[in-house]
Parts: sequence; structure tokens; C-alpha cells
Amino acid sequence: MKLSHLKIWACAASLIIAGAVMAQAQANTDGTHISVVASTVPTNGDINPYGIARIPKTSGALLAGNFLISNFNSSANLQGTGTTIVQISPSGITSLFAHIDANNLPGPCPGGIGLTTALVVLQSGWVIVGSLPTSDGTAATAQAGCLLVLDSHGNVWETFYGSLINGPWDMTAWDGGSTANLFVTNVLNGTVAGGGKVVNGGTVTRLSLNITPGSAPALQSITVIGSGFPERTDPAAMVIGPTGLGLDAHGNTLYVADSVSNRIAAIPNPLFRTTSAGIGATVSEGGNLNDPLGLTVGPAGNILAANGNNGFLVVVTPGGVQTGKILLDNTGNPPGAGALFGLVYVRGTGIYYVDDATNTLNLLP
Repeated sequence: MKLSHLKIWACAASLIIAGAVMAQAQANTDGTHISVVASTVPTNGDINPYGIARIPKTSGALLAGNFLISNFNSSANLQGTGTTIVQISPSGITSLFAHIDANNLPGPCPGGIGLTTALVVLQSGWVIVGSLPTSDGTAATAQAGCLLVLDSHGNVWETFYGSLINGPWDMTAWDGGSTANLFVTNVLNGTVAGGGKVVNGGTVTRLSLNITPGSAPALQSITVIGSGFPERTDPAAMVIGPTGLGLDAHGNTLYVADSVSNRIAAIPNPLFRTTSAGIGATVSEGGNLNDPLGLTVGPAGNILAANGNNGFLVVVTPGGVQTGKILLDNTGNPPGAGALFGLVYVRGTGIYYVDDATNTLNLLP
């Protein structure tokens, strides 16, 4: 069976070559080569795009090669209240894929709907998105949320929830067609009670699914494969904790953007391990990293991490060497702060990323 994984590399033969990326870093220092693909704001006014996933196969309303984008904020700019997913083509054609009603769900989602960076599209056409909801946009009202499973027409079929899913913040997947493994970071384990202090409760969980044609994915197990990551509430970002996730090409290593510790961590044997690897081994820390949030990995093994504090994308080799940085956003105060979350690399095209300072899908060629 041929396996592929999503949000890590968009084409099977994709390569991210350090020298080529460094050349782009020089060319894009001032952001002049970056192009805006489209606005991510739907007709209901939701803003703050967080998650991005490239559609692998055409199914239902999903068109192969297009992108799904999840919005974290409502039109009132309250965090944890966004309810929409939009579909955007590489040429900028935009449509609403889903508008999720918290009062009309097929299963529990504690606290309601606030769509996060946790977003994947499986080969089978199922879309899975995380919810970390609030009632007023603040961390004080944040609740556990859930993972929502949508069909290829944007209808919610089921929810995954429970004690091991507590503030799903980002996600990636290893997709085998009839089976899939979801990897999810959770950032609410003791965070709200900590009142702004760092607590070491962040986790990475693996959800193993069986997928049968005509039926919703069946959850087989949930396993904690990473734990003890630092996390805290934040008046501007709401929550800071383990965020971006990326698998290497063979599924041997899961990389985690450990935002609070300003490092990239590695969890070995993520597909099959039965115990937690704790906070994992440090691949790279400090240097050009500055609150890494979004993360993706190419088959060549290079790690791309989007900084939350200064709007730069940092290139890191599997050996931990930081080979360059690329400016993606310089708006706001301080410049680039809090703008970058989801990103996808597409071979032969470049890096697509969401910018929640401008509410756009952008392309770095």
C-alpha cells in the first residue's frame, strides 16, 4: 500500500534544497517577491486564518490542488469563535467550504466552535479540523473543544473528544487511504488554571483511524506520544504552547514546534510508539527561531518553521543547523508578531502560507 502524509510535502517527489532556499532568503528579505493569492475572509466576516491544508484528490466539493483554510476568529475579532473553512484555488478563486454550527453537531464539542490550525484533508475526502473555543475571545473562557470530522461537502459527521483532546492546536497526518494516523498538539492541560504562568502540560497525541468507503472514519485508539511541553495563556495570542507538527518522509520522526521553549523538538517512532517521548529531543533552539508556530517538512528533511514573534520563516536541517531565514510578514507592532501559523510547500511552486495580520493566503515562490 502506498502511504503519503499531508501538510508535510504537497507532492511525492518534492525537495527543499537548503542552497535554493537560502537564495530565496536573500531575494525575499524585504518581502517583495511574495504574492497575495486571495483573501481568506468569507461572507460572514470570519478572520484570523490559522490552518491550511492542500487537497490531495478531487472529491465532492473538494478540488485537488486547492487549499482549505480555517478561521479562528469571528467578524467581531474574538479569538476561539471562528466557524468557517474556505476553499481557495492557486489562482485565487474562493468559496465557502463549511460553516459549522455549534448548536447542530452530531457529537460533543465542549465549549463550541473556534477553528484552529489543526486541519488536514485525507485522500478519502474526509476533512478533520480542531476546535479550541471561547465564549468571549479570552483564555479565561477557553474550553477543551474537539476534532470535527467533515465529509467532502462540508457536513460534520462526527466529533472526537475526551480527556486526551484538550485544546487541539495543530495537526498533521500520515494517510494510508484505508487507515490514517492524526498527530495533534494539545495546549489546555492546566493552562487556564495557570493564569499566565508556564505549566508543563502540553501534549502530542496520535489518533489512529480506520476508513471504510461510505462510512465516517472509525477511531481505533488515542495514544499520548509526547508530553510535558511548556504552555501558558497570553493576552495577545490567547495560548502559547506546542504548535506546528511535521513528519519526515518515512514517518520515522515527528517534529514539534515547541513555542514557549523556542526550539524544534523531535519525537522518534511516532507511528508505532506506545509510550510518551516526553518533550522529545532538541533538534534546534534559539538563533533565528523566535516563537516557532507553523511547521512543515520536505522529503529532503529540511524543517521550515514560521516564527510567531517576528514574521520570519526559518530553515533548519535535520541535523539542527539553521541555514537561513525568510521574511514573510513585517506588519504589526512588533513587525510580524502573531501573523504566521499554517504553511504548505508545493514542489515547483513555492510555499503557501496564511497571514492572519492581513487575512490572506500568500505565496512565496
